[in-house]
Amino acid sequence: MNITKTKEGSRLTIALSGRLDTMTAPELEKAINDSIIGVDELVLDLKELEYMSSAGLRVLLSAQKKMKNVGSMTVRNVNEMIMEIFEVTGFADILTIA
Repeated sequence: MNITKTKEGSRLTIALSGRLDTMTAPELEKAINDSIIGVDELVLDLKELEYMSSAGLRVLLSAQKKMKNVGSMTVRNVNEMIMEIFEVTGFADILTIA
């Protein structure tokens, strides 16, 4: 998985490509935790994400809980396969998807 971070003021955009699974989820969790200080808007761009496991879902849920206290988190560019995972797991109702 590749993680690309772009910070504009208090907005952080993290673009993901590849597979978000048990092996790569800790890397994303660390990238988010290391970068959200002073951030009040977190945007996750999933345009290039090919796969997400339950470990990836856990990282997204954790990030949303952290951001809820200081601002907002939005998930963008969700492809059909990832959206199906969100719908089956109920995450489509939990996450803010644009």
